[in-house]
Amino acid sequence: MAKSKELIPAERIERSILVIRGQKVMLDMDLAELYGVTTKRLNEQVKRNIDRFPGDFMFQLTDAEFESLRSQIATTNLTKRRTPPYAFTEHGAVMLASVLNSDIAVNASIQVVRAFVRLRRLLESHEALARKLDNLEKKYDSQFQTVFEAIRQLMIPPEKDQPKIGFRKDRK
Repeated sequence: MAKSKELIPAERIERSILVIRGQKVMLDMDLAELYGVTTKRLNEQVKRNIDRFPGDFMFQLTDAEFESLRSQIATTNLTKRRTPPYAFTEHGAVMLASVLNSDIAVNASIQVVRAFVRLRRLLESHEALARKLDNLEKKYDSQFQTVFEAIRQLMIPPEKDQPKIGFRKDRK
């Protein structure tokens, strides 16, 4: 049983997660492969259970999004398709496992959820790093302000009454 839970490498799942419309999603063809069914069967089950897939669980790509995706990812699976794929959020991917109702789908959905969670944690750590950088920039901006003021003082032209300093060449 432990062997069946690790059928798919986590990296493979993480590479399948795309950001479309600002959401992390997986395409129907990638989920079908992970769940051990054809894309056609997966989409049939979704259509039979459409009430389980609200807009925040699943959406179909527009023609423009589909063409953009085709140009970015040149796989044979995308070039053969005539209709835009469905994109499933983390919740939609889990719901798919329940409508497909197979051991492979259940085990794969657990791995999919874990991949989404890993990516969420990675994003949170990047956000924390960005906040620290912002704080450092604010801190150093105030320190550099003094340096900039000193440089501006040095850039002010000298008054005319001051004696000139430096070497002079006598003209005779």
